[in-house]
Amino acid sequence: MTRSSDEVDLIVAAWRREAPQLDVEPLEVLSRVARLARHLDRLRRNAFSAHELETWEFDVLAALRRAGHPHELSPGQLLVETLVTSGTMTNRVDRLTSRGLVERRPDPDDRRSVRVRLTSAGSAVVDAALADLVDAEHHMLDVLPREERRALATLLRRVSAPFE
Repeated sequence: MTRSSDEVDLIVAAWRREAPQLDVEPLEVLSRVARLARHLDRLRRNAFSAHELETWEFDVLAALRRAGHPHELSPGQLLVETLVTSGTMTNRVDRLTSRGLVERRPDPDDRRSVRVRLTSAGSAVVDAALADLVDAEHHMLDVLPREERRALATLLRRVSAPFE
């Protein structure tokens, strides 16, 4: 492997040798995306574990934090934000409530419903975890100049748009 090649280059070369009838060009991009996603998952788990958070806990707390004051959403809105089932969300809210990171409040517009609100403890922990995450992700992307980061973001947006 040369300095400018990587493991994916070796995989692609092997497939081109073993299955020359196939156009394996997508592997050059998507295998790197998949491998990078695994590295990013590890980076995120490390950033969150420093704050005693699981990735799913950060996702729920971050959705509430992004909602703006008073940092609350309905359980249905949290489902949309985090892409999980209602049963899973109920369990997650229960666990975050027991840790004092969120609280359930009556919905002022519908007495049969509740709102999930970020507590001050939840806000502090998600803000600290986010700061560490952003710092780690900046470090990860330091190999690219800002213009290349913007170009990469644009290209990835185009590729992922059909799935959103």
